[in-house]
Parts: sequence; structure tokens; C-alpha cells
Amino acid sequence: MARDVLDQPVKPVQERIREIENTPIAANLGELLDRAAVEKPDTLAWNFFESGETITYKDLGHRSEMLAKGFFRHGVKRDSHVILMMPTIGAFPLTWLALGRLGAVVIPTNAGYTAREVAYVANDGDAEFALVHTECLPVLEEARASGAYKIADDHIFVIGAGDHRYRRWESLEADGVSGPAYPRDVDRTRLFNIQYTSGTTGFPKGCMLTQTYWLTTGLVNGYRDGRQYDRIFVAGPFHYMNAPSFLMMALTRRATLFVAVRRSLSKMMAWMRDNRIQFAQIPVLIDKEPPHPLDGQNEIVRANLYRVWGPRHAEFEERFNLVGRDAFGMTEVGSATFLPLEAVDMVGSGSCGIAAPYRQIRIADPEGNELPAGESGELLIRGQGILLGYYKKPEVNQRSFHGDWFRSGDVAYKDARGYIFVVGRIKDMIRRSGENIAAQEVEAVLNTHEAVLESAVIPVPDELRGEEVKACLVLQPGVAASDGLIEDILAHARKDLAAFKLPRFVEIYGEFPKTSSGKTAKQTLIEAKNPWGVTIGWRGEGEAIGVVEVELKNTI
Repeated sequence: MARDVLDQPVKPVQERIREIENTPIAANLGELLDRAAVEKPDTLAWNFFESGETITYKDLGHRSEMLAKGFFRHGVKRDSHVILMMPTIGAFPLTWLALGRLGAVVIPTNAGYTAREVAYVANDGDAEFALVHTECLPVLEEARASGAYKIADDHIFVIGAGDHRYRRWESLEADGVSGPAYPRDVDRTRLFNIQYTSGTTGFPKGCMLTQTYWLTTGLVNGYRDGRQYDRIFVAGPFHYMNAPSFLMMALTRRATLFVAVRRSLSKMMAWMRDNRIQFAQIPVLIDKEPPHPLDGQNEIVRANLYRVWGPRHAEFEERFNLVGRDAFGMTEVGSATFLPLEAVDMVGSGSCGIAAPYRQIRIADPEGNELPAGESGELLIRGQGILLGYYKKPEVNQRSFHGDWFRSGDVAYKDARGYIFVVGRIKDMIRRSGENIAAQEVEAVLNTHEAVLESAVIPVPDELRGEEVKACLVLQPGVAASDGLIEDILAHARKDLAAFKLPRFVEIYGEFPKTSSGKTAKQTLIEAKNPWGVTIGWRGEGEAIGVVEVELKNTI
């Protein structure tokens, strides 16, 4: 049974951490792939089990090499900036790794981005090349037509069926067979990813990540528990952090990554059983699914669970016969903390664990000074492989660090044993399904609608996604609130915001509460229900679930 793993003896956690930190890592991604191809040639590197798309380590090594040579033949070289924009298919990680062999700089881009968002990322990231799927091509072309940025036609590669005038990704491997050799001495400490994440400035910021970041991430996730992981599961896109992080874990362990296109609560445990998964991130909300006689039949060694406290944690473990543990990470630093499997006394405590390998944690006051155990302050993180900084954002970088300590923007405290508890946020952000959404960016789009006088975007708790996006609006004088108007405002926002950033809740105010300096008092909006507004709830991609209309008043 899966929970029997707790009876298996392992080295003490601090000894495991020291061993990981003393383990030599590969010189770069190319060396990692070449070693894996020799050591486990016939093992599957990944299995997109819904489509049946698989690849062995031998073929991954060869195909990524041919792709690298094909890109090199067509002008992509070390430090070239390349957009990757495609759905959850094997071509994404294959191309990502091939560009890593070259030492190119990859800009993973959300396939759901609008033309405005693509243009911003391409321009801000100094993109010279783009590889996109045919379903993303219209958005890329719309962004190019806007004149916001320019990428030459012969620097665009397209994957998928359809007629177009660009180079085909499918031809790159063949081009690489006779292509010239490329320099292989890639420095793992140089820039590899510009990974965009939302920031409080209103526009996404490009986290500058190195190959060291990814190599240490794979080592930490793969070996921190002292257990064997041969079958690892992930659901969702490779432009986001979970999939490449779990891929690096699989590559480091020479394991197989099982990939689902998207998360499904109703199918999750069947996927675990059918694929004999040993490691996965599992949404705790599956405990709301109807009980199934096979709920407890699985081979899970560790399930990453987030935002589960109190007796619900133990009940979840009991029902699904697994060991669930929390952790804390973010785009900027990768894995920051983890709760060891053997920490059974912390089940239900709400702790995200202790400092992960290669990471030091400090709870600090506003000046960066360490606070004593039990006192809440900002969670600071430092260590090998964290971000180099934000791309072309020197002012933001200055604010984001105390020396070499990265400021997470999260409020936390540490108990006497070193266990960390995250209790809130400092930054004006909404964290929805792991995606950081800048309130200011959403507000900037909403405020361009002719009926909106001002807006304030705030988080609301959500069991499935952690937080949802709520837009509080003050309308222009004389404009009447109605469900039709709200639908029009959201349709306007949809033109310039990816679907995950769209407000799911809208509330109309006569005016906002203000601070003494004249700023909107967002905490008041978060803490108090508005009895003076019109609330419209939205779910999914904008399906209305109800309207509550009350009289508008001019004051709050």
C-alpha cells in the first residue's frame, strides 16, 4: 500500500540535504541529455498518455541534438532570444531542451496570450526568433501587424498542419543531419530562460533563469525525500513552471514523466492508478469527488498538496492511501521549502516545511534584518541557481533584493524547529492556480473601457484555484449598472488579457474607500462585503452564474 512508504528507513533529512548539495551536477543540459541517453537508452523520458506520444532517452538525446543543429543552421546560436508558444505537446519540451544544447535564451510564452501580451513579451524580451504552433500563429501575426515588435519571416518556425509562408519545425531535424556542428561548451550559469511572471508594476517581469536553476531543481525534487521515483505525473502547459520542473526531476532520475494536457479532478486518481504514478501534485479538491471503491489503490510515494490544513489533511491521506506534503516555491527561486515525508507530526499544521537543498530562508523585517522564531515578516530566500534578476528591470531588481536575499513578497514566520508557515502577501498580486496575476495590469485594461471611472482588482478565496480574480468598479457618472454592461466590460478585457487573468467576479461601487494619501484602500475592499454594490459572479471562461442587484449608494 502507498502509505507503507513511511515505514521505509531513510537517512535523516539534514543528511540528505547535505548529500544533495555535495552531488556534482551536469555541466549543462546537453551533458545531462547525453548521459541519460547512454545510461537509460530504452526508458521512456515522457509519455503524453492521452495522445500516446512517447520518446525514449536515446531518441530524446538524438532528436534534441538534430534539432539543435537544425536551429544552428538557420541562424539560432548562443544567446539568441527565441519565443516558444505552443500547446501541451512533446514538441515543446523537445525544443526547449534542443535550444538549451545551443545555449540560446528561451522565452516560454502562454499559448492563451492575446496579441497585446505577445507583443509585450516579444518586445521586452528582445525576441529574435519565434517557434509557434499553427493555432497560435494568428495571434503572433496580429502582434507583428501592430508594429509593436518585429521578427523577420525567416526567423519564424511553425509546427502543425496548415498553409503558411514560414519555416516548418518538422524540417529542422532533417536539416540538422547535415548541419554544421555547434559550440558545445555552454556555461550553465549564463541566461537560459526569460520566464515571464506578473509583477506589481502592472506588466509581466522576465525572470532571468540559468541552466543551473533547472539542473538544481531536478536534483532537489528528485532526491530530497530519499525515495525512488520512476513514474512522475504532471498536468498542464510547459510555458508554466510545474511541467519543466517535473521534467527536470524525471531527467535527473532517468524516470518517465507522464503528461496530461490539463488537470481533471474526476480523472485524476484513475490516471494515478492506470499509470502507476509514484510522484504527483494532486489538487486537494478531489476529496469533493464522489467516493470510489478504488480511491486507495495507487502506488503514490509522495503527493504534493497545497493549502490544506487541520483534520482535512489526515482525512485526505486516509481516503486516498497516500502521503501528502506541502512545499513552497516560486518562479524566481524554484524549490524554496519542502515538508519531509517523515514529518508526520506536521500533518494538518499548515507548514510548507523547512529550507530545501541549496536554499537558505530568512524571516525579515522591512530592512532585511532577521526576526526571531515566531515573529512574522517577509520571507527572504537565497542560494545557488536562483534568478539572476528581472530582465531589463534595474529599478525592480534593486527593490527585490536585500543584498543577495530575494524578497518573496510573502509574509511568513518560522517556528523554533525551523518549520515555515506562510500567512499572507505583501505584493498586490492574485495567485490563481499557481499563476501570478498583477492587479495593476488587469486594472489598466479595465480602466480603458469608456464606462469605467476606476477599478480595483483583489483576490477572493477559491477552493479549486487558491484565489480568484475579483474586479471592483466605479462607473462613470450617469452610467447605470447592469449585467449587460458587465458582460461588455469583460468582453473588452478579454481582447487584451489571457483567459486566466480575467475577473470571475465583478462588484460595482458608488465610490472606493480611500487612504489618507488618496489611494484606494484595497484591504478594506478585501475584508468587507459590499452591501452597496452589484455583484456578478463569473465562472470558467465567462459563463454567468448569477446576478445580485441592490441599490447603489455614493458612500461606503
